[in-house]
Amino acid sequence: MENAALALTGIGLLALACQWLAWQLRLPPILPLLIAGIAVGPITGILEPDALLGDLLFPLISLAVAVILFEGSLTLNFRELRGHGRTVSRLVTWGALITALIGIAAAHWVLGLSVEMASVLGALLVVTGPTVVLPLLQTLRARQHVSQILRWEGILIDPIGAIGAVLVYEFVALGLSNGAATHTLISFAQTAVIGFGLGTAGGYLWGSVLRHHWLPQRLHSFGTLMIMLTLFTLSNMLFHESGLLTVTVMGVWMANMRGVPTQPILEFKETLSILLISGLFILLAARLSLEQLGLLTWEAWAFLAILVWVARPLTVWLCTLGTSLNWREKALLAWLSPRGIVAAAVASLFAIRLEELDVPGAELLVPVTFLVIISTVVVQSLLSGPLARLLKVQEPTPTGFLIVGANPVARAFGNVLQDAGFAVRLCDHNWDAVQEARMANLPTYYGNPLSEHAASHLELTGLGHLLPLSPYRELNNLAALHFEHVLGHGKVFRLAVESSRSAKRHHQQALAHLPLLFDGNTTFTRLSSLVGQGAVLRQAKISESFDIDAYRRIHKDRLLTLFTLSTSGRIRTATAERPLTPKAGDTLISLIFPDSPEF
Repeated sequence: MENAALALTGIGLLALACQWLAWQLRLPPILPLLIAGIAVGPITGILEPDALLGDLLFPLISLAVAVILFEGSLTLNFRELRGHGRTVSRLVTWGALITALIGIAAAHWVLGLSVEMASVLGALLVVTGPTVVLPLLQTLRARQHVSQILRWEGILIDPIGAIGAVLVYEFVALGLSNGAATHTLISFAQTAVIGFGLGTAGGYLWGSVLRHHWLPQRLHSFGTLMIMLTLFTLSNMLFHESGLLTVTVMGVWMANMRGVPTQPILEFKETLSILLISGLFILLAARLSLEQLGLLTWEAWAFLAILVWVARPLTVWLCTLGTSLNWREKALLAWLSPRGIVAAAVASLFAIRLEELDVPGAELLVPVTFLVIISTVVVQSLLSGPLARLLKVQEPTPTGFLIVGANPVARAFGNVLQDAGFAVRLCDHNWDAVQEARMANLPTYYGNPLSEHAASHLELTGLGHLLPLSPYRELNNLAALHFEHVLGHGKVFRLAVESSRSAKRHHQQALAHLPLLFDGNTTFTRLSSLVGQGAVLRQAKISESFDIDAYRRIHKDRLLTLFTLSTSGRIRTATAERPLTPKAGDTLISLIFPDSPEF
């Protein structure tokens, strides 16, 4: 028992180290997790998951995969599918089918797998997923419409590909265990009826519970998790292997049901998913044997080459016919298709079941899937940036502003910066404030900017700076620390705080390396008070005959300098460390105080 506890603790610490390393290197977490699992498993033999968990291994993997598929399906909103253009819709429907068919043919003719096993592998490798695509997009800086296509393809293909893979696997598994074609079709029909029926009923009934608040808000996330796992287990009891389909359908139904508050559930599942995914992938990679790795002969590499150099380019070419994309943008789309978490998790689960059935070729399922994942993530992470520059499809250095908050102060800053020609986006979890910003024609994000949902849905294209203008000090601080890693040093700022001496000292210590906005004494309370009393943000052109001193005299020093915009379009933000000294030709943006300001 003590050794098992020590092993599980070690897996958790190793997973934490891998997540931190991925954050530091801006890589998809799946890559260091898989490499670490292989290192402690087949290479060194330190970790033996089958010996550690015994009969619990398969149930634990099943439940973890069920949670991962349910979370993915909970993000599939059909309105989003319709709202992102023909290219995205084609890629996640016809494109997925084309990729699967080419993958099946390659697995059959190149790897020598049976049609059944080839079908399972081809269906599995359709899914890319946001966890591998989004970290690449953050460093790639591709043109906005190209980034949007890749972003939404990754988000939407996750649940759609998972449904397809589960259906193919269940049909194949039933056929291999039953033999007769008629019996297989009947069994598959039973699986589909139970999966779609129980998933739809469960999604509707539980969605009604949440929508009518028949359960306390604090129990929504926990209750959803337990109901989902209960339906998964019940479905498998009614008909073997139908549980994955049930939870996927349940998630899709709840995502598209009006009035169901799914956002808090998704936020709760972020931490759970990180825990499950991190531990799961170390265990799955550790289960690989040296014999399985030895199966990765030239045929496996040829299969990988067909997926990357034939399936993806052909899919992109067919799905972008008649669109406005040029050949350079299509080439970048054709290059980027890293496989991710759903493929690895589901492949491992399917392999265990198919190996129990003594299916020839089942031993290839996991190593080939991991080969595709590691190869596409590593190569595309390293080469996507140079390729985008070579193709000339990168956006210029981003100069816009992500503003934390959508309150009157944040809206005033957003308006003046947008009028000056800079991209802005205001993010806030206050719906009324977000609505006010939208009525002012300001781009917004509704939700917590630090959430996993924001990582997938908060559009950062063109945004190179962060202004923390929320009334919540901790949110400002955490957002500054979080986005400094994304936007870079010197691009993220902090506000002065009004608090007790100890809290102020702690604030300064934690964020001391970040530039302090404006004159160093400006707090959110002060800004809010000034704007509430009628202070306005204005632009003024500085010239030889009208310098900053003349401008100050006109307003009797009732102003706070905020930004300068040079003739070349470069913007500088006033900080306590580097006060602004506008030159002739610069445009000065400042906050003009009311006649008798009261602070």
